Amino acid sequence: MPGHSSDTQPTMTYPSKQQHARWKQEAENMDMSLSEFIQAMTEAGLKKFDVDIEPDESMSEVRRQRNDLKRELDRTRDRVGKLEEQLQTREREAITSFVEAHPSTELRDIIQEMIETTSDRVPKQVEHLVAIGELRYEDGEYYSNDEIE
Repeated sequence: MPGHSSDTQPTMTYPSKQQHARWKQEAENMDMSLSEFIQAMTEAGLKKFDVDIEPDESMSEVRRQRNDLKRELDRTRDRVGKLEEQLQTREREAITSFVEAHPSTELRDIIQEMIETTSDRVPKQVEHLVAIGELRYEDGEYYSNDEIE
C-alpha cells in the first residue's frame, strides 16, 4: 500500500457524500490520492488556525468611530434642515410675491408661475450655496464641499 509504513497511523473521517465527492474531485485536480489530499488540507488548515482571535479594533476605537459618525450625521442633518428651510423660505417668498402682484389668483396659476420662474430662482440659490461654502465652483463645474478631493 503506497505511503503505508510503520511510522504512519490510519485515521478515519466521515464526511457527507457531497463533501467526499468534492474532496475526491479536488484531490484528482491536484493529482493526489484522497488520503494525501485530506492530510495536506488538514496540515494547511492547522498552519492558518489561530485559537486566539484578535479583534481588528478595540471596543473603545469602535465607540470613537461610532461617535464620530453620529456627530457627522447630526451635522449633516442640521445642514440639510437649514437648506430645506432656506428653500422653503425662498419658495414661500416667491409665492407670496406672486399672489401680492396677482390678487385673487388660483392655485393652478401659482403652480404655473413656480414652474416658469424656477430657472430664475435656481442660479440665485446656487450662488448663495457657493457663498456660504456648501458648494464649490471649479473650472465651470459645481462640487459639494463634502466630497473628497
